[in-house]
Amino acid sequence: MPRAGRRPPGAVCLKEKYMYLCDQWRDYEVLDTGDGEKLERWGKILLRRPDPQVIWPKARPELWKKAQATYTRSETGGGHWDFREKLPDRWSIGLDGLKFYVRPTGFKHTGLFPEQAANWAFMQEQIRSASGWKRQPRVLNLFAYTGGATLACAAAGAHVTHVDAAKGMVLWAKENRDLSGIPEENTRFIIEDAKAFVQRELRRGNHYDGILMDPPSYGRGPNGEVWKLENELYGLVDLCAQAMSDTPLFFLINGYTTGFSYTVLQNVAQRCLCSRYGGRAEADDLALAVTSGGVLPCGATARWTPHD
Repeated sequence: MPRAGRRPPGAVCLKEKYMYLCDQWRDYEVLDTGDGEKLERWGKILLRRPDPQVIWPKARPELWKKAQATYTRSETGGGHWDFREKLPDRWSIGLDGLKFYVRPTGFKHTGLFPEQAANWAFMQEQIRSASGWKRQPRVLNLFAYTGGATLACAAAGAHVTHVDAAKGMVLWAKENRDLSGIPEENTRFIIEDAKAFVQRELRRGNHYDGILMDPPSYGRGPNGEVWKLENELYGLVDLCAQAMSDTPLFFLINGYTTGFSYTVLQNVAQRCLCSRYGGRAEADDLALAVTSGGVLPCGATARWTPHD
């Protein structure tokens, strides 16, 4: 990725280094980080969760006693939540008119990855650039989870096909859509394996103006086959690249749990998309601003657009 010249949408310059830094939330905040943990404010509720990349000491240790729930990892795998007080079954937070239900779930998650708002802003900009089209831009969201990106793209004017293999996550995404007031006709929800869905769409001749994916590092397919991202990512991106329309807007690859550097994701985007359509592939670290100082790394993202 170029280190000088035009700054990519959604990126900021921090100590002369570009990164996709998310700092636009008001209902969410990383208060402090340290000693393998992060202290977050979700609305009015403070949660304490592990983060293996946080290898520095806490800056504000006095704040951590205020956490209402703490996720503790088990030495044998997994972990559990310890609640200092009873919390609502779920509550909502919002950003720019979008609303999302959150709650502590298994394996430390809450149903939302707030750092993705930096990517939402990028995709919304690309979608709004097509405001003069005579049709809605079509967006495909793979491994779509609870629908943060789905709602962001739909709110910007796209029709979004939301694909996830987990029925519970798709139902959660529908609830978020209704909570946000997104018209039902602007979304389509599919419970299916991502690769199988794209293969079927290609057979049907269906194409999309924007495609995004946030695949897991490990999982099992519908027939029990093992999914390992390092073995599957290139082939999946190359397959999805064939589903781009004649008027492409963007292609986004996010990697949260992979350990890949952003250069790996950029190389994949260049080989699968630039070689086929031209354009430009950029990539960098994705991060959240920390109120007590510094930033919290949250994986890497590659973004392709058809313009150099």
